[in-house]
Amino acid sequence: MGITKLADLIRSDAPRAISHKDISDYTGKVIALDTSIVLNQFRTALPSLHLSPLTGLFFRTLTFLEHDIKPVYVMEGRPPEQKRAVLERRAQNEGRTFYPHTNGVSSKTQDYMQLLKLMGVPVLMAPGDAEAFCAHLVKSGKVDAVASEDMDTLAFGGSVLLRQLNAKKDGDVIEYSLSKILEALQLSQEEFVDLCILLGCDYCEKIGGLGPRRALSLIQKHRTIECVAKNVNRKTHPIPHFWNYQEARGLFLDSLLDQTPQLVWNEPDEEGLVRFLCQEKHIKEQRVRSRMEKFRKSLEEKRTTREETKAETCRQTRMEDFFRVTRKRKPVEPVMTSTGKQARRT
Repeated sequence: MGITKLADLIRSDAPRAISHKDISDYTGKVIALDTSIVLNQFRTALPSLHLSPLTGLFFRTLTFLEHDIKPVYVMEGRPPEQKRAVLERRAQNEGRTFYPHTNGVSSKTQDYMQLLKLMGVPVLMAPGDAEAFCAHLVKSGKVDAVASEDMDTLAFGGSVLLRQLNAKKDGDVIEYSLSKILEALQLSQEEFVDLCILLGCDYCEKIGGLGPRRALSLIQKHRTIECVAKNVNRKTHPIPHFWNYQEARGLFLDSLLDQTPQLVWNEPDEEGLVRFLCQEKHIKEQRVRSRMEKFRKSLEEKRTTREETKAETCRQTRMEDFFRVTRKRKPVEPVMTSTGKQARRT
């Protein structure tokens, strides 16, 4: 769910914090991806295309690599206990049974991790929520941005959030800048976290009947949830009993992690991918081979273009680019004096 109506509030009150870009604008960037969000997109959008999440992940990752984007996939770890109620409600709405997270890794998750390793991209298991770990990666300078549809990445301190990074050539990537959001709303990170809790998050209930604009005005005036609770009309805006907003605040602000993983990318292992996808998962080999061939051609074309551009730059570099060209002076003509001696013309 993320943060309720935070995107709407940013659009209305901090529009300059939002940029609309193309996937090619992220060439050369390292992007952390919340893998559960990516897989859920395939589950909900691709049944009619007969494309499994495993196959969709294969295709999308190659597209990222073709754009010279370095993806880092983050798997969901054990969610905090405060999120249990949301997960149970979500499972009920989807018509499935909720099973508490165990320390083991499911067979499907193992398949996704195996695929990504064969593709040569880093795969990390978050100790808790994937969004929190993605935000930690960007805060620590390991990645340039986080790609997720959940807005709570910003509450966790992720400085750059990308939404709709779906590898479509004509897709509109929406980029959110946390620093610009805080500047426009005139809030500190701590106050912004309190705003997110007032709006509604996954870790606790919210004050009843409190809309986004009212929540923003209250936090701008009173600065903390504690002060808001003292000044709000409790008849129109009832405060939840046993409200554990302090625990939610701690999850957002104190998610300091000691892990600073080394990120390494390698060339995709085509034969390993064929064995895994075709022999084990029964995906047509021609489909995998043709996509890998397209991937190799794309890389070769870009390599050739870079070399041609470099060669053209070298040809255009002349001595005039290093030394300023001055106007040539005319030769000085001697002037004869009355004594017959030459005098220099001044």
